[in-house]
Amino acid sequence: MSEPLDFNARTIAEFRANGGLVGGPFEGAPLVLVHHRGRTSGKEYVAPMMCLPHDDDPDIVYVFASKGGAPTDPDWYRNLTAAGEGTVERGTEMYRVSVRELTGDERDRVYAEQARRYPGFAEYARQTAGIRVIPVLELTRA
Repeated sequence: MSEPLDFNARTIAEFRANGGLVGGPFEGAPLVLVHHRGRTSGKEYVAPMMCLPHDDDPDIVYVFASKGGAPTDPDWYRNLTAAGEGTVERGTEMYRVSVRELTGDERDRVYAEQARRYPGFAEYARQTAGIRVIPVLELTRA
């Protein structure tokens, strides 16, 4: 198993064993497991990711296709936007979500809040400046 897949597998196992809480680089941060299907393979994948819960609506979370500041978008982002839906594990709950990509000022506002709370996201934006704008997806309980 490659190192990123091994890290994800350990994070997923820890998340499930502890009701959605994990340590390491995600300790104290809100985390979700996002299930998505491959656009061409149809295979189901699970990706752990930090999220930003909506301030007023508990059925909405935002996720960020930062890929750690890499110059390309992550596969899960392309899979979710192509499908327009997925499934989220949040704490001990699992539910279907609809997917909407944020744009313009709305995207910028949500991303800026994530970067304020978790400065690593500001660094990801710096690393991708002039290459790509990191997408922000709104996941809403279906």
